[in-house]
Amino acid sequence: MTTEAAAAPEAPDKRSLDEQQVRDILRQVIDPEVGMNIVALGLVYRIEVAPGSLVIEMTMTSPACPMGEMIVGDVRAALKKALPDAIEPDIRMVWEPPWNASMMDEASKQHFGWTPE
Repeated sequence: MTTEAAAAPEAPDKRSLDEQQVRDILRQVIDPEVGMNIVALGLVYRIEVAPGSLVIEMTMTSPACPMGEMIVGDVRAALKKALPDAIEPDIRMVWEPPWNASMMDEASKQHFGWTPE
């Protein structure tokens, strides 16, 4: 087995996705305005996986975000590749709590220079 093959993430089993697998799928979705994935930016608030259903609550950095519809479309496209055809994800745009920079992961905060060195 090559090092590349060992490092490649396994494709999720379409029959039994869990919250972490969904989160990993959503890491593929990039906010084009800042060039970072929506999970690292703290835009994904809740993931609920149940037999036959998936609910995702997410937000944008601002209700006026011009990329909102495009990002939700990218979320749907990424999930479509991984979910069984019978599951239509329920993606909910929420505005409470309002997004703020403290919701980003530490690497994103450091990237933008928002943490003490």
